[in-house]
Amino acid sequence: MLIDFFYTLRAAKLPVSVREYLTLLEALQANVVGPASEACSIDDFYHLARTVMVKDEKHFDKFDKAFGAYFKGVEMLTDFTKEVPLDWLEKILQKELTPEQKAAIEKMGWDELMETLKKRLEEQKERHEGGNKWIGTGGTSPFGNGGYNPQGIRIGGKGGNKSAVKVWDQRAYKDYDDSQELGTRNIKVALRRLRRFAREGSQEELDLDGTIRKTAANAGYLDILMRPERHNNVKVLLLMDVGGTMDEHIARVEEMFSAVKAEFKHLDFYYFHNCVYDFMWKNNKRRYAEKFPTWDILRKYNKDYKLIFIGDATMSPYEILQKGGSVEYNNEEAGAEWLQRLTHTFPKYAWINPEPQGVWQYRQSISIIQQLMSQRMFPLTLKGLEDAMRLLSK
Repeated sequence: MLIDFFYTLRAAKLPVSVREYLTLLEALQANVVGPASEACSIDDFYHLARTVMVKDEKHFDKFDKAFGAYFKGVEMLTDFTKEVPLDWLEKILQKELTPEQKAAIEKMGWDELMETLKKRLEEQKERHEGGNKWIGTGGTSPFGNGGYNPQGIRIGGKGGNKSAVKVWDQRAYKDYDDSQELGTRNIKVALRRLRRFAREGSQEELDLDGTIRKTAANAGYLDILMRPERHNNVKVLLLMDVGGTMDEHIARVEEMFSAVKAEFKHLDFYYFHNCVYDFMWKNNKRRYAEKFPTWDILRKYNKDYKLIFIGDATMSPYEILQKGGSVEYNNEEAGAEWLQRLTHTFPKYAWINPEPQGVWQYRQSISIIQQLMSQRMFPLTLKGLEDAMRLLSK
């Protein structure tokens, strides 16, 4: 039975070998999970198989997809504790509003929004749907999901209008795949504008072009030229936005990430969500357990690092300018403060935006980020990357 499972993992381009497959069989025979265990479940087998078969966490997402494809209909059990009853958030109807009706809905300010939510949680006792006041679905209330409000707090459900200033939900993000095959070499070519090689060390490398020229000038007598080995001394610190609206750009950002890892020897990277705050992370599955304080990152890297942000800069302006404005937790300092610290620490910086440049003028948050970046924002296009690399290499 499991031989097909093994081939499914191989088909998903996971680096699994026969040795790992045999180890999995041995674990099953030893009843690590199996009929002998009363707590046995498909979830137990999933964790066992992933532990045995996957040696690098960047392949977890591929494993999850392959596992789901093989064991069709099997759902991974995840326990997200929510204080708001789930039946309040079950979306049954979708209210269609005219542009005039949408324009008539008033937007609450930040303080009023937070205070009103506190009151609703104290007063509400049952599920509501299609209304304009309570926590529910399908209406115009600023609290809940599946409806419309120009500015609110999304509780559960999926986003659609991109107008939430807070999100009451524990969301799982996926690491960008650094092995993604590029459909074009253009990104790599653009990034090479940033590379500056220093001639260092002893004469260990054959200068083939110089040898050919010298030999030809000597009427065919071989004249071998050597040159110092080339070293890529460019240092890059890459900060990548992940989750939320960035899910629309995963494929292009993965191409960019792959190209950066291939082109720069001295590279380090971190993830953030929407805006940089007091911590970042390197692994999205452990982002709550393994946090890297932004202060430590500022102290760890020298100012000769080139700082590159990748993000769509699409968020509520509160997330940039407001203390406590993060959609996920109450940050003690505004995101703008951290962005300014980063750009002051690393004088060579740029922001790469995967959003089409034509929509930038309609996003207030993009305009704010552009100002904080001193207009050093470039689109994720060939010309945009070339312009960004030209700026960083000055």
